[in-house]
Amino acid sequence: MVPDMNPPAMAAEFLQALGWGDADVVPLAGDASFRRYFRAVGHDRSAILMDAPPPHEDPRPFIAIAEWLGERGFGAPAILGSDLTHGLVLLEDFGDARFRETADAAPESELRLYEEAVDVLIRLRDHPAADIAPYDADTLHREAALLTEWYCPATGADVDAEGYRAAWGAVFDHAIAEAPVTVLRDYHAENLMLIERGMGLLDFQDALAGHPAYDLVSLLQDARRDVHPSLEAAMLDRYLRITGAGDTFATAYHILGAQRNAKIVGIFTRLWQRDGKPRYPGLCPRVWDYLNRDLEHPALAPVKAWFDANLPSELRGDPMVIAGA
Repeated sequence: MVPDMNPPAMAAEFLQALGWGDADVVPLAGDASFRRYFRAVGHDRSAILMDAPPPHEDPRPFIAIAEWLGERGFGAPAILGSDLTHGLVLLEDFGDARFRETADAAPESELRLYEEAVDVLIRLRDHPAADIAPYDADTLHREAALLTEWYCPATGADVDAEGYRAAWGAVFDHAIAEAPVTVLRDYHAENLMLIERGMGLLDFQDALAGHPAYDLVSLLQDARRDVHPSLEAAMLDRYLRITGAGDTFATAYHILGAQRNAKIVGIFTRLWQRDGKPRYPGLCPRVWDYLNRDLEHPALAPVKAWFDANLPSELRGDPMVIAGA
């Protein structure tokens, strides 16, 4: 599927109304959703145009969380204007210095960048959650089920779906926060920009009120970038040391890591099969590596037993390769 990189029909009128009528509009990379992004470039300024077309997308949650974060001193992009009817939002431009490419190009910067990203989450922990939906057990179950709904059929695996839900049900109580925080839910190296005021945050429109371990897992078990186990362990230790969180946090970290990675395997398979995006299954072997490591935590024994009984090692990998597609 070749993405349409032409600006949306209402873009010119929208930009004109905001005083950006003279800007050139050039496409930027999209993401796994229906959202598209463009850079509006004027004589001495630039901004990002988000196209979040209804009914597939709704930019209001993004705007609300951006404002919530900005009010508390976090690096969310300023909202320069919006047209909710047509799903258009003009955002502050964070430039092109992204965490991912910076760390890849200068490995000596990797430790410092991860420390800064962890410290953002430590600061986020200090704020009660925004007025958003809870990251509750029903949501965790629904997300985890994406593996049995998409990955398992794609790979020909005949699995015990009821037993899968029961296994997760035996562990999810350890992953529900007593004091929820705003969980950004897609906090990783490709959604973090390096800006003057610290880390620039992107892609947080799906935020929920949940356990602070979730975003730490998103960062340190990154589906799109290898994070060495020693670096993951050092950053988890940093978080625990600074916050004073103990073994219960570490347990939640691995439970949410396993849940998130199971979900991602399902999502990447769905992106291939339903949405015609075949590049995503190739990321699954990395995700399986993380998931297999998480399953070794003693608290996940019921879930590990299900995986061992239903998905042997030869069925854990790239679904396109396993399916012979």
